[in-house]
Amino acid sequence: MHQRHLRLALATATAAALTGGLLTFSAATATAADSTTVPQADFNHDGIGDVAFSAAGAYVNGKKAAGQLVVTYGTATGISSAKRSVISQNTTGVPGTAETNDFFGAETAYGDFNSDGYDDIAVSAAYEDVGSDTDGGTLVVLWGSASGITGKGVTVSDPAPSSHDNWGKNLAAGDFDGDGKDDLVVGNTSSTLYLYKGGISATGTAVGGRSTVKPPIQSGGNARGPLNLTAGDVNGDGRTDLVVDGFETETDYGWNTNYLVPGTASGLSVASAQELKPGVITAIGDINGDKFGDIVSGMYWNRTTSDGSVTFPGGADGGKVWVTYGSASGAGSVTGITQNTGNVPGTSEKNDYFGYELDLGDINGDGFQDLVVGVAGENIDGITDTGMVTVLYGAASGLNTSSGAQSFAQSTAGVPGEDEKNDALGADVKLDDVTGDGKADLIAGSYENDGNGALLYLPSNGTKITTTGSRTVSPSTSGVSTTGSPNFGANFAD
Repeated sequence: MHQRHLRLALATATAAALTGGLLTFSAATATAADSTTVPQADFNHDGIGDVAFSAAGAYVNGKKAAGQLVVTYGTATGISSAKRSVISQNTTGVPGTAETNDFFGAETAYGDFNSDGYDDIAVSAAYEDVGSDTDGGTLVVLWGSASGITGKGVTVSDPAPSSHDNWGKNLAAGDFDGDGKDDLVVGNTSSTLYLYKGGISATGTAVGGRSTVKPPIQSGGNARGPLNLTAGDVNGDGRTDLVVDGFETETDYGWNTNYLVPGTASGLSVASAQELKPGVITAIGDINGDKFGDIVSGMYWNRTTSDGSVTFPGGADGGKVWVTYGSASGAGSVTGITQNTGNVPGTSEKNDYFGYELDLGDINGDGFQDLVVGVAGENIDGITDTGMVTVLYGAASGLNTSSGAQSFAQSTAGVPGEDEKNDALGADVKLDDVTGDGKADLIAGSYENDGNGALLYLPSNGTKITTTGSRTVSPSTSGVSTTGSPNFGANFAD
């Protein structure tokens, strides 16, 4: 196993159990989406997309891994360190106090939770000790404003602290009951999810009431609740559906199994859940333009465990991406994509981690959602785990794997930086319009400089992703300490 500074997502133990110890870094939640477009954050309501992400390993006032949230605001020239907010639990207005190993900001989800026109952000510190409850976890909602995210916020208290730990380790936002207001789903180490309907009040309660949702995944042993939650409208009924990445409950091994839980007028309906192809990372968006959200899942581990004792059904060495096309009845036809499919860049090799991260957005404005795939374990010219990102374009027939695909590494002409061991470019990826031109730009996270982390910004030129105008956003220029391993940019808000 390669040694690296691991992402601070909370699914590590589960994912490692799933893949037989093959992983060297863990997974995080992918982007929420509606059926036709992928919503992007706009915290200051200026009409340009903003990008929020974690620096969950950052030191704060000498406290190791207390954690910070970083928000970069979109401008006509994209994102940079020049226009940003850096928030910790020591920021004025933020509930709580920065403490060692809280990992504040490791999980986030955005939505307009108070219906004021500004996107807000739910932020967890899932390893925070709450009184005598070790790793009980804390969740806050920080309000958007004309100045963006400033730190003003409210605590969303754990309704059942004795029943689980790591409150807020999984988050997803969407309009699950179709009432026009953003809801919030909160996960923990159990298999019970909490749905906050109608947004969050100024006192941290659910405006429209709170309910529980229990998908058929394991909660004991290594499972520790869901791996990830992803929101999007798959069946086109105007209500957000939820994909739960987790483990099934029927065998001792606990295969990775995903479920599509549809939204209804009364909330999420587990009774109508559909089983999906495996994968730890999921994105939802309309790839083929039929007005139904398509589900993309990253099964990024190898076909077998390292000792060959377990073969994963449908797996591929180097990783595989499953595309489940949406329909009026939910999950429809399924296609698998690897680096050996058509003219997808690269070659399937063990530990490439193709599908390690995923996101969808319309790069060229043709109405079809395009896909960026993180290939964080890619070796290039003998440089181990330097990583790269791959872009596949949507079309009426689905993802185009025959032509037009792009790939970017730090050795690609025009891309800042250079390939280095364990950079893991593609540790997280994002397709959002951060210039206001209506076309999605590409942002990719890495573990640059031994876990310091960095963001690579590659804009759309209206037709495709380009290196012209590209830049790196680093912790040192953004007000984040590089002591230890801040893992700046390891997990984007969804």
